[in-house]
Amino acid sequence: MEYSTASRFHDSVTQFKVYEDYLDSKVTPMDLFYLKSRELARKMVEHGHKGTVLSRKEFEEKKAAAQAAEAAKSNSFYNRSRPMTLASAGKELKDNFLKALAEREEANRSGKMTSVIFIRDHNTLGQEVSGYIDYAHRLKTQDFEPYFSGKKRLMPGRSDLCYYNWKTQVSTSNSSPNFEVIYDDPNGLLFKNKRDKKILNVDPLSGPGEDSNRTFLQSDLYIHVVIYDHNIRTV
Repeated sequence: MEYSTASRFHDSVTQFKVYEDYLDSKVTPMDLFYLKSRELARKMVEHGHKGTVLSRKEFEEKKAAAQAAEAAKSNSFYNRSRPMTLASAGKELKDNFLKALAEREEANRSGKMTSVIFIRDHNTLGQEVSGYIDYAHRLKTQDFEPYFSGKKRLMPGRSDLCYYNWKTQVSTSNSSPNFEVIYDDPNGLLFKNKRDKKILNVDPLSGPGEDSNRTFLQSDLYIHVVIYDHNIRTV
């Protein structure tokens, strides 16, 4: 097997613990025979072969870079090989909405899909509220185990993509890591995916957009629930 120049250089640097070990690898038996001193032989190699032998500074920089690259490679492999923990795993889900969230959890966590959840229902004060939630972002910032176990109810809030309180008429909109909110378009409220720049249209009278699907759900937990799935194509 042939190795690239970069690979050979990487190996030549990382196999030595300290700079002196590196210099020793360049010292020949003939050098030691004539100089009678390993220290002098090291200095001769260091200063007499500039351009072909690394200086101490260059050695330390290359070694640090090689170690950082190796650590990044190991971490990348660990993250890929580590099994994904799903909050919905092992839960007995009866409501259609929670089942739909469970079906989409892995894809939203892995980045294959970004789902937007529309919810309309009453808050703890009895006020009717509605809003759009970036499911993938919520999965990263919140523990969903209480939602899947029925201890808490997922509801839109002021920090989500869009939120509206029909009683107080408080309205908010916020872009997320996955979507840009477009609220002044003639076609109505739109969400622009930040990865592929494609538009998600939440108007029920229009199509949801390219690579997107709309799912209306009957739920015992909410008045009105719709899930918009945007599939991310990989080249």
